[in-house]
Amino acid sequence: MTKHADATQWFRALTPRPRSSVRLFCFPYAGGSAAIFHDWARGLPPDVEVCAAMLPGRGNRMLDPPLTSIPSVVEHLSDAITPYLDKPFAFVGHSMGALIGFELARCLRREAGVQPAHLFVSGCRAPHLPDHAPPPYELPDQELIEFLRELNGMPEEMLEHAELMAVLLPVLRADLEAVATYAYADGRPLGCPISAYGGLRDPRARREHLAAWREQTTAGFILRMFDGDHFFIHQAATQFIGTLGRELSRLTGESL
Repeated sequence: MTKHADATQWFRALTPRPRSSVRLFCFPYAGGSAAIFHDWARGLPPDVEVCAAMLPGRGNRMLDPPLTSIPSVVEHLSDAITPYLDKPFAFVGHSMGALIGFELARCLRREAGVQPAHLFVSGCRAPHLPDHAPPPYELPDQELIEFLRELNGMPEEMLEHAELMAVLLPVLRADLEAVATYAYADGRPLGCPISAYGGLRDPRARREHLAAWREQTTAGFILRMFDGDHFFIHQAATQFIGTLGRELSRLTGESL
């Protein structure tokens, strides 16, 4: 790995706990920032240090140009994460974040000989399954906004705020391009357990799409479905965070 990424620029500990037994690295969906994980951090076991990925183009990195491919994101994150690998760790990601977590796990196994203690993937079809949906990142602005409206992941008042959308759309386009251009490469399955979570009304990541994640691990696999659509992580937040916390408690030895 080349050391060109500053760790504190790419990761932020939302719950700094130097004596924690496990670090949980969180990777956002397209257009998402570290802010979406603050509630998660408060609801997870106290022995877990929650670290959010800080991707360019959002939050305090608003002026940094967003990346447009999963491999480029993974390359930077694999460099930046090295100082944080001094204790057991797990990955969780929703939608685009699930692909980032999966590919980062494979990268770390390949280049550093380590892998997560657990990989949690959410709202994302298994990476080896082709997605024939038209790529939305090339849509004109109004059609892209309508696509976002159909996904139900952004409040209507934000979608109707022209100045705000002028800021958000370039980041969303970059992220959606990264997802649309993602190309899965065959490789041996991970050796860590995988938990796949989905929304019962999510047409983009149905139960069978999520169940196929089983093929990406030689360890345990759990599939859990929640009430909601693609953004069930917000609509069923209490149930989702509670489930994630209970599964993490198996890593920390704490009971919830």
